[in-house]
Amino acid sequence: MAEDSFSRYLLLPELRLLETRALGKDGLGGTELLAEKVSPMEVCPRCATPSTSVYDRRWVRLKDEPLRLRQTILSVRKRRFWCASCKKPFTEPLQGVRKGYRTTERYRRRVLWACEHFIDLKSVRETYRCSSGLVHRVLYEQLELKRRTRLYPWPTKVGIDEHLFKHDFRLEQRRFVTMVVDHKNKRLMELVEGKSSAELTAALQDIPGRENVRWVTLDMSDSYRNFARSFFPKAQLVADKFHVLRLLTPAIHRALRALNLPKEALPMYRVLRKNPRSLTAKWRWQLRCWLADKPVLRELCAAREAIFSLYRVRGHRRASKALTRFTDTLSSRRCGPPSCAGAERSWPISFVASPTPAPRASTARQSS
Repeated sequence: MAEDSFSRYLLLPELRLLETRALGKDGLGGTELLAEKVSPMEVCPRCATPSTSVYDRRWVRLKDEPLRLRQTILSVRKRRFWCASCKKPFTEPLQGVRKGYRTTERYRRRVLWACEHFIDLKSVRETYRCSSGLVHRVLYEQLELKRRTRLYPWPTKVGIDEHLFKHDFRLEQRRFVTMVVDHKNKRLMELVEGKSSAELTAALQDIPGRENVRWVTLDMSDSYRNFARSFFPKAQLVADKFHVLRLLTPAIHRALRALNLPKEALPMYRVLRKNPRSLTAKWRWQLRCWLADKPVLRELCAAREAIFSLYRVRGHRRASKALTRFTDTLSSRRCGPPSCAGAERSWPISFVASPTPAPRASTARQSS
């Protein structure tokens, strides 16, 4: 029983182990497994006629997945059957080996794994004892098969964000790429060079099912918002929490520069960059005392703390009321933050919601 289980582990399905041989001096060259198929009959690939008449037998050597980093050669005695309808012989197929190939599928998948984890392709070639051409063919073939498994229509929840791709210091230019994330399957879906609406449309128009998208999470830039409105007609636009919390950061920096604070105030500047709820009672008291004679900076910090508290509201109805109170408070203040005012005008927010059913993660949403 143990030998049968071990043979099934080493061999391909429907193969029976006949003999094992050591390759090289003292068996350091690997292992050769001699096997044969045990199916009672085979079907002709041309006319689909079953046949039990064996025409002849031939030995075929196949490269299999290495065993303990030593090569494994699978020598199979394949039968050739005679088809009475076609009057021609045909060779029995092997599960796990494509027609005309001399390597098993698990060997090719293992080469892909080695290409992803080894330091260079030379090490892959030496470990798996194959040519550079085979390594490159298997690598791109397996990557293509892996890519096809991810070709599916647009999901219901996607995210769009930009990332810096290249900084050309000579021309003083920065190149960005746009990442499209599938929130449902939690994976990167597409990567597009550029961030304009025309570039995104040209790169993503071949993916079917854009009417399936119901939620689009993005930053508060005009280019992404215009693209999402036109490309996903049935989607709700959701302002990303990270970008909403950073709305007041430029205004706070301008206020700090206008005060011309000495170096002794650097610890308080670091405190201003933190979440108010993460501060201890001692630091909150020191921050309140330090902001007592700075009215502009005090109102900015209060508005930022109100944004943080807005994301801790539970439920859509309560969040909608809290957002209305927050926007009314901003409009009534003497020194309202211009960044929030501009965002409020360009993003006509109707209520607060979240693209995922997380109870404490509210996100500003607008209807398309």
